[in-house]
Amino acid sequence: MNDAVRAAVERLVPHRGGMLWLDRILECDDEGAVAEAVVRDNHPFLDGEAVPAWVGIEYMAQCIAAWAGGQALARGEPVKPGFLLGTRRYDCTRPALALGTRLRIEARRELMGDNGLGLFACRLFDGDDEIAVANVSVFEPPDPDAYLGTHAQ
Repeated sequence: MNDAVRAAVERLVPHRGGMLWLDRILECDDEGAVAEAVVRDNHPFLDGEAVPAWVGIEYMAQCIAAWAGGQALARGEPVKPGFLLGTRRYDCTRPALALGTRLRIEARRELMGDNGLGLFACRLFDGDDEIAVANVSVFEPPDPDAYLGTHAQ
């Protein structure tokens, strides 16, 4: 991935280093986001030639983070961390995601409360094949540092 593309992703998503799994943001609007990622050989959960299917939840969460980052920038605010609370009915048609798989991740906002709680309908694709679906719950607190314990003492 070239530096300009990486910078565009980092502008929207607060993850860094080996925990930033998205390669490109394809779409980002009021209703959701679409991102792309390739399962690479430096993936922190790589087990042989694949990563376990459950890591698809984190790919979905990072797509949601890109959406939240886009919303923050549109409001003239800084991008800040949010929290993956959980998922209901994560269903993946594969036991693992093979090394080199190019994923398209879609996250559509179902609801986002004023209190920072949100629910997103997410899908994971390999080409045209839908390989995973989930409803993902997130929390975007007004002051994430209060939850992360990073306030100056």
